[in-house]
Amino acid sequence: MTETLTTTAPDQAAAIGPGRLILVVGPSGAGKDTLLSLAKVACAEDSSIVFPRRVITREASASEENEEVSAGTFQEALARGEYAMHWEAHGHCYALSRAIDNEIRAGRTIVVNVSRTVIGAMRRAYADVVVVSITAPPNVLAERIAMRRRNSDGKLEARLGRTVEDAAAAPDVTIVNTGSAEYHARQLVRVIKSEKWDDRRES
Repeated sequence: MTETLTTTAPDQAAAIGPGRLILVVGPSGAGKDTLLSLAKVACAEDSSIVFPRRVITREASASEENEEVSAGTFQEALARGEYAMHWEAHGHCYALSRAIDNEIRAGRTIVVNVSRTVIGAMRRAYADVVVVSITAPPNVLAERIAMRRRNSDGKLEARLGRTVEDAAAAPDVTIVNTGSAEYHARQLVRVIKSEKWDDRRES
């Protein structure tokens, strides 16, 4: 496994709420960034839904709206307690600003793409957590990763073989992203907005 949880928020007297934390997880090549981008557009007029930028110590790609920082800057911010959660994967550091805590306390819904390793800690730290797993068959994942050709992806075999041994990481919703991106993005939006999904109506 090449993905490591490094810690999360400090000890708290009570879980942070009443807003919701939507954690989007899944293997490389599943299409998380694509569905999140479409969902963000669909939710643009709803000020109660927030898609915060992740802080990452690798070069940002065209498909991601991330804040690129140096390893030194990342560690300095971490030491100051500026991150609500952070983790490491494939030699890079990722984090979410502690500003999301205030958004959740204000009753807003936060939607973030995170490592599966942080799920257990996030379920303890926040009052209302929904985990959405976006996945696809192994052959589809391999094809998408190969097409993406991002230097920071590391070895294909390592990304496809990654697992997380944590019962708390089990998803609440699973989206098998093998159809149209628009269709599956609508599924994701339904989860974000706590709306029931009806395959007969949405197909």
